[in-house]
Amino acid sequence: MIDSWEADRWGFWYHWRYHLGVAMTVRFDEEETAALRKRAAIEGRSMQEVTRAGVREYIERHSRDDLLEKVLAEELPRYAEALDRLGK
Repeated sequence: MIDSWEADRWGFWYHWRYHLGVAMTVRFDEEETAALRKRAAIEGRSMQEVTRAGVREYIERHSRDDLLEKVLAEELPRYAEALDRLGK
């Protein structure tokens, strides 16, 4: 028989493991699924691996774009006069 401490420990472990890698369902239309299946076959990887890599690349690219926009919005006004003189 499992005592309450043992049950709590296993309950904690189960929830910790579950939230470590949360599952998600992504629905693609037929054309997207076919393209993903073809790309995965060409690369010798699973459709899941290709999808996860695509999500990582999207986040990285947009994070860089957001950072660049922020820096330009904050720094360009400070150098506007100098840039204007250089442009003449």
